[in-house]
Amino acid sequence: MHARRRKAAARIATVAAFGVTPLALTALAAAPAVAHGSMTDPVSRVAACFAEGPENPKSAACKAAVAASGTQALYDWNGVNIANAAGKSKEIIPDGKLCGAGNDKYKGLDLARADWPATRLTSGNRTFHYKATAPHKGSFELYVTRDGYDPTKPLKWSDLESKPFAKVTDPRLENGAYVFNGVVPVKSGRHLIYSIWQRSDSPEAFYTCSDVVFAEGGAGAGAEASAAPTASAPSDEEITDGADKSSVEHGGHGDDDPKTQATATAAAAAAAGTKSDTAGAAEAADGSAGAAEPAGESANLAETGGSDSTSYIAVGGAATLAIGAAALFASVRRRAVGSR
Repeated sequence: MHARRRKAAARIATVAAFGVTPLALTALAAAPAVAHGSMTDPVSRVAACFAEGPENPKSAACKAAVAASGTQALYDWNGVNIANAAGKSKEIIPDGKLCGAGNDKYKGLDLARADWPATRLTSGNRTFHYKATAPHKGSFELYVTRDGYDPTKPLKWSDLESKPFAKVTDPRLENGAYVFNGVVPVKSGRHLIYSIWQRSDSPEAFYTCSDVVFAEGGAGAGAEASAAPTASAPSDEEITDGADKSSVEHGGHGDDDPKTQATATAAAAAAAGTKSDTAGAAEAADGSAGAAEPAGESANLAETGGSDSTSYIAVGGAATLAIGAAALFASVRRRAVGSR
């Protein structure tokens, strides 16, 4: 009799371990590859060209960018980065390659020309938006080009003002974009705003070039503004439609919080239509499963970041937790049977 009970308990533990774990691993395999982000107000070159349509862009500048580096760079509009920048952007990105962050894949963004689609801009207080397809802890720095900037020449570090006119750490997240304020210096005519988003939870950094035209001050400024092609940011629908053609890897956006892992385990079990004993064990271990706040509007950047070392760790950790929970369940069953 005792032998039969022990065998039954062993079978239950096996089913728990190998029944829930595949669910967690399936979630791991199905996890979408997401990229990171780009400036959308004022809109970056790469985002503006992506919005025009990678296969058939409208503006001459975006057509030239595709001719230089292909359409994939535009589908990967939110991945202009350097994995190991570690705050040394000015040291590792060569002059003439700032917009593409020294990456040959994005060399079309470095074309020196005066007809890039631009955003109308005025000096003074302004709110900036940076579309984020994967949140990270970190800081943003925005630089504007010096007076006398010539867009027909390759952009150099010396073309930018020596200090950022806007700098913010862990800005708020609203409707999928980081939102922060800055005071734009007095300028006139065509200029460029360069952004550096340096993660604090990783050495990775992201870069954008946003072409702008100041309509105020200076002879001919108004005429230059009216003649410039207008840049438009991609809509959420366009971003979704182009996501399946993106080749940017996930790169690590997990959450290694045990509570999140326990919740993920329970969610994986619930997705199968039933709540297994291991899912229940995960909830019990957490004590608050199902009570986690959703990632939505006004989430703080500092609360949503991940590190390169945690790629897929939330779901992978859930699989590990499922196995551990199953083993714990089997142990409890053995003790219960032995006491009878």
